Amino acid sequence: MAVTIAFVVAPFIFLLAFSRLAHIATAQLFTDASTSIVRLVIAYAIAVALAWASAVLFYRGRRAAVALPIFDVLQSFPTFAALPLATLAWGRSDNTVIIFLVITIIWPLFFSIVSSLKLVHKDLEEAAEMSGLTGFDYLYLFLWPVSIPGLITGSVIGLGEAWEALVATEIITGVPNGLGSFFQTFSGSVSITAFGILGLLILIFSLNKLVWLPLLENSHQRMEE
Repeated sequence: MAVTIAFVVAPFIFLLAFSRLAHIATAQLFTDASTSIVRLVIAYAIAVALAWASAVLFYRGRRAAVALPIFDVLQSFPTFAALPLATLAWGRSDNTVIIFLVITIIWPLFFSIVSSLKLVHKDLEEAAEMSGLTGFDYLYLFLWPVSIPGLITGSVIGLGEAWEALVATEIITGVPNGLGSFFQTFSGSVSITAFGILGLLILIFSLNKLVWLPLLENSHQRMEE
């Protein structure tokens, strides 16, 4: 319990101490961090919905034979190459940042979910067919549970890449507030930038330790049962 509480409060304590030592307004620092987190959460929710629906549609059969090679090529496309065009189309807005975060997160999610669905034991599929599961029941009671390990694994990978893309996209697009705005404002100070990066790493590590690793262990245990 004490370790869990420590992981929960560590990012907040660090941000508070950092704001005092660097003489930065605490409210502004928390606003930048929370703004970026909100953008990331929205992008993650959209990416999960699109990735899971696409994986269910294209994980097997003729559609998979056609679609998976195309998706494999698309995930290799350098996303930031299209960022200037997106900025011209949608402007320096939250929409631009969120769209590029979705593109960053969706591919690890999609291919991890596809892998989970492909690895489902035949006896489970036969049991689902014998139970007469069809339509929404088949999606919710069978495909959704067996895809959870891939969803969580893809989330860990996708969000790891998304944190880096988040800061870079915010800086390039020049959106107000957010971690990108913070790092750009204090780019002339090596010490503040270094402590800012350290704070971001502490936040990411705490989220992985408190949320994603327990979820991953739990999902694997359920699959084994």
